[in-house]
Amino acid sequence: MDEFSGTGAMLLGAVGSAVLFGLLALALLKPLGWVSAFSMAGFLWAITVIGLVTLVPLNPIDLAIPEESRMATCSWDVGGPAPEGFWILESGQRTLNTALFVPAGALLVLSVARWRAGWILTPLGLVALAAYSAVIEKAQLEVARIDRACDLTDIVDNVTGAAFGVGLGLVLIVIFQPWRHKHRKRHQRRQRNPLT
Repeated sequence: MDEFSGTGAMLLGAVGSAVLFGLLALALLKPLGWVSAFSMAGFLWAITVIGLVTLVPLNPIDLAIPEESRMATCSWDVGGPAPEGFWILESGQRTLNTALFVPAGALLVLSVARWRAGWILTPLGLVALAAYSAVIEKAQLEVARIDRACDLTDIVDNVTGAAFGVGLGLVLIVIFQPWRHKHRKRHQRRQRNPLT
């Protein structure tokens, strides 16, 4: 009987992935500047944490539970009953499902803002976050052994959180201006060699 579950497993995954993506940020630091480097690494980490929080079972579960015991369909009861809390914060699950996607939305905007294509990549990224939420719910439906419930309400809440995050990211790019590093390097090169 194999078991992999609980907050310990989630935290271990979050810390391990933070180290990995921290190293990625350091590798991207010189070519992209600190805002873009840490935003990209942070976005990937946020996506990983979302996967851990939503797909790792909360309680010890026998991984040999047969697939036949899974639910037949997702719940289409939008806004229906949800548990009153979760393992970190005492709040409604809907609030937590929304908050979980806010960092990913904000970091998405900061990750792509240094390029002109960011205006196209941001809405595409928001659609990708919505698709990610849908894939998670599909996995919760298909894999009985993780003992999670597929619910359309979760997708609505996740997309709402991602949209709030994108709005926050638009404010943050005005503050941090991720494109500054690129222009500063070009300006420094011109000062060294005025003919370029």
